[in-house]
Amino acid sequence: MIAQLNGSVLRRKAGQLVIEVNGVGYLVSVTPEVYQSSFSQTTLSLHIAHIIREDSQTLYGFLTEEELDTFALLCSVSGVGPKSAMSVLAQLGVSGVAAAVTGTDDTMFRSVTGVGPKTAKLIVLSLTGKLVADTSVSTGTSAGSSVVTALVGLGYQDKSARSAVENLVKSDPALTESELLKQALATLSSGRK
Repeated sequence: MIAQLNGSVLRRKAGQLVIEVNGVGYLVSVTPEVYQSSFSQTTLSLHIAHIIREDSQTLYGFLTEEELDTFALLCSVSGVGPKSAMSVLAQLGVSGVAAAVTGTDDTMFRSVTGVGPKTAKLIVLSLTGKLVADTSVSTGTSAGSSVVTALVGLGYQDKSARSAVENLVKSDPALTESELLKQALATLSSGRK
């Protein structure tokens, strides 16, 4: 089993990288975050999930062990395959998945393409108690983490939502939850244009 790859990026194509390690090129499926980081780094060190099926062997690469562990937990849920697990991680991130499970909020999972209502509920039920939400979101307040959860539920990337909320809390810690949500939405929507 392949558990980790350290090598240079030979080629890129939508959601996949070819990583060269000692003259061998490994095709690795990655999240958009890893894909983007491959443009700024000449070498990558990835934690690998090596999925072996009857007709294929597929590698999925992650920057952190936490992402790899969350991917494995998602794959352990009946009806969630590696591609769906990657989609969930790409859209919600580790903290978004943990927040949705901890808050029993299946709507966040339903916002991911390819995850239906039954599967979303099953993810929440199956992973309850296995993931703990990080409430110290560096947002400084529980309002900040609620706003991040709401933004992710609206379809924004977890990382972007966190960054926007953290910046707003730093600039004005006295913002109420509704003011924080309004300003974060304004910030994120202006960034999409």
